[in-house]
Amino acid sequence: MKKNSLRGVVLVISSPSGAGKTTICKKILEEVNGINLSVSVTTRKKRKDEVEGVDYFFKNDEEFILMIKNDEFIENAKVFGNYYGTLKEEVLKKIKNGVDVLVDIDWQGTRQIQKHIPEDIVKIFILPPSIKELECRLRNRASENEEDFLKRMLEARKEISHFDEYDFIIINENINEAVSSVKSILYSERQRKSRHLGIIDFVNKLI
Repeated sequence: MKKNSLRGVVLVISSPSGAGKTTICKKILEEVNGINLSVSVTTRKKRKDEVEGVDYFFKNDEEFILMIKNDEFIENAKVFGNYYGTLKEEVLKKIKNGVDVLVDIDWQGTRQIQKHIPEDIVKIFILPPSIKELECRLRNRASENEEDFLKRMLEARKEISHFDEYDFIIINENINEAVSSVKSILYSERQRKSRHLGIIDFVNKLI
């Protein structure tokens, strides 16, 4: 079989804020070949260090709403007044060509993707080792007042309550071990029978 005869997988990673999801995703992209980060579309303003098409595809509200009407997203949401969306065509093209897609998203976006491609999505939820540890991690960021901190903790608990909608659960006590667990899941999924596009012809030649 050719190396490119595998269908890609959409690897969704979710977690409450402060559980280590961003660090895990960064390490996976750095250390694993054949996986790309999904580039989202957003209506928020472009920051100085961001690159169009690399960090985000930047659109205005009217353009984004038109894209929704044209069914161009596999998921989309409005967060803090700005729209965010994952392009359907980009994701489907990559997995068809054997490239895995990493999606860093919350439980609501995960549900939307699940509806579109139930056979191609693998869902991982990252949990903190304890609620006290999560509180410490969020407080150490020192970027918010007590009211904002309490709101973040409330949102974190809501996010955690949806853990049972995911295929795999990883408790992030050690970042390297958590990354290793994500890698193991991805490598196993790559060998799933349904992803070997030419497996029947290959086996027929063997027998």
